[in-house]
Amino acid sequence: MFSSVAHLARANPFNAPHLQLVHDGLAGPRSSPAGPPGAPRRQYSCEYGSMKFYALCGFGGVLSCGLTHTAVVPLDLVKCRMQVDPQKYKGIFNGFSVTLKEDGVRGLAKGWAPTFIGYSMQGLCKFGFYEVFKVLYSNMLGEENAYLWRTSLYLAASASAEFFADIALAPMEAAKVRIQTQPGYANTLRDAAPKMYKEEGLKAFYKGVAPLWMRQIPYTMMKFACFERTVEALYKFVVPKPRSECSKPEQLVVTFVAGYIGVWKGLFARIIMIGTLTALQWFIYDSVKVYFRLPRPPPPEMPESLKKKLGLTQ
Repeated sequence: MFSSVAHLARANPFNAPHLQLVHDGLAGPRSSPAGPPGAPRRQYSCEYGSMKFYALCGFGGVLSCGLTHTAVVPLDLVKCRMQVDPQKYKGIFNGFSVTLKEDGVRGLAKGWAPTFIGYSMQGLCKFGFYEVFKVLYSNMLGEENAYLWRTSLYLAASASAEFFADIALAPMEAAKVRIQTQPGYANTLRDAAPKMYKEEGLKAFYKGVAPLWMRQIPYTMMKFACFERTVEALYKFVVPKPRSECSKPEQLVVTFVAGYIGVWKGLFARIIMIGTLTALQWFIYDSVKVYFRLPRPPPPEMPESLKKKLGLTQ
């Protein structure tokens, strides 16, 4: 399947335009990594849509989601306890105070292991499969329709990716909730997982997957579609030069800003928490792409054939 995706990826509208490939020394399968004498050296470490590309995008997702969610474990723990026992944990600050009094500082880290493992697996599927489905769906639509319906394409690709991402997350999320919200049940993943399996079998790890789908799929659809369209708008209306002329640090700043703007809905505290978390995830993900020199195509442009149909060119 992935070999056919790699073949299709070269022609879809989310790949780099032909002129960009020529500029980077990537025009055509016959070019060598360094190119002929006098030609520009190859900028990218792999081809867009290749197995290596998808694997490294998945690795970027592992770091992006695993690190950020683990960093906010104390806040997540208090939030979960407030939802389960609102009489005891009356607010964020009260929740922290009660937890510190009963469990000490170490108590705030309860559930860090299933959080790191679970959200790393979720990030692997969320970002890795998003790139796969974006290529697949764009080629199903064709170049012109992929451009015209690109928001719908982003929504469909992210929903498909999150479907599998939540299946990967569900077992660790179930263990994390038991550790954080059931006093005395277990203090570590090593204690919780065998106990859950002994009591309920595999069902214990996956009975929460449906609520995860209902919560995470709409959020991820908004997160990815808003990010993609915000990046496009920033380069079109705000950034004073094309992305190809921006330095890598400048591009990463645009990524962070787009990630933050894309979730600017809801209560102020949630804006700060989720906005910062989401922006950091996109920043880490794009930084991995930069570090490993992955192809990072510019925002999609209207195909020439569509411009002619709409009378936008002579």
